[in-house]
Amino acid sequence: MHKVTIFTTPTCAYCKMTKQFFKNNNVQYEEKDVATDTSAREEMIKKSGQFGVPVIDIDGKIIIGFDQSKLKEALEIN
Repeated sequence: MHKVTIFTTPTCAYCKMTKQFFKNNNVQYEEKDVATDTSAREEMIKKSGQFGVPVIDIDGKIIIGFDQSKLKEALEIN
């Protein structure tokens, strides 16, 4: 089982697409809303250097944006 965290905001279309991808592939994840959670925002910026979402942390590997091929590779999905 992979440890997956996604940093999101409520209005982010790519965040919604990423979460749908996780749902379709039965991936369990923790969601952190950086719009309301300042510590999550600081954690995201520290890990990725990014201010935009989504930022996805899979077992310590950072993926920025909704990139299906990188997500599949990190999650070992064919």
